[in-house]
Amino acid sequence: MTTTLSCVEIPATSTPRYCIIWLHGLGADGHDFEGIVPELNIDHIEHIKFIFPNAPIQAVTINGGMQMRSWYDILEASLDREVAVDDIYQSSALLQQIIQGEIDKGIKSENILLTGFSQGGVIALHTALRYPQKLAGIMALSTYMPTTEQLKTERAPANNTTPIFMAHGTMDPVVYPQIAKESFHRLKAMDYPISWHEYPMQHSHCLEEITDISHFINQVFAA
Repeated sequence: MTTTLSCVEIPATSTPRYCIIWLHGLGADGHDFEGIVPELNIDHIEHIKFIFPNAPIQAVTINGGMQMRSWYDILEASLDREVAVDDIYQSSALLQQIIQGEIDKGIKSENILLTGFSQGGVIALHTALRYPQKLAGIMALSTYMPTTEQLKTERAPANNTTPIFMAHGTMDPVVYPQIAKESFHRLKAMDYPISWHEYPMQHSHCLEEITDISHFINQVFAA
């Protein structure tokens, strides 16, 4: 796996005070959610920098070993999905480099929001809840968390109270809603301030979700 990640960036048009790092899903790239930014209704968006990292290119077992952008290998397409957990930790380390880079540029860690869709949501959750410095929040979109068991001993106290926005489509045929809800309930049982949002959609996003995302971003950055 690569040692650094290339990124698509939308710079702040004024002094950057906040940063949203948004991770794409399997087979996509950093441009995938670039177009969603104009649809967001965010306060003081001129002070927000957006970073969309590109996942490493690697073979994906369930896709016949095809090389594509992937945050981790998926070994079987069962309901629970067997995944390469080591890959999750490696991608998380790469994401931490990006976070540290923004901190080094002067953005406070508590003004950095991690967002991810599908595979990207796995990495956002995994990384944020283990990150040693306070982050602004986490948006986990159409995703779940396969490393909740390890989190019991790996969680970072700095992010015990970091708000989590978890959203899912009720008709998602890729990441089944019941798997996502199980992750939600496990995180809630660990006393994380997590909220659940569901929409009549498949493995995608919709206008209602974008509206709720905008509200969440405004809340965490106002805090």
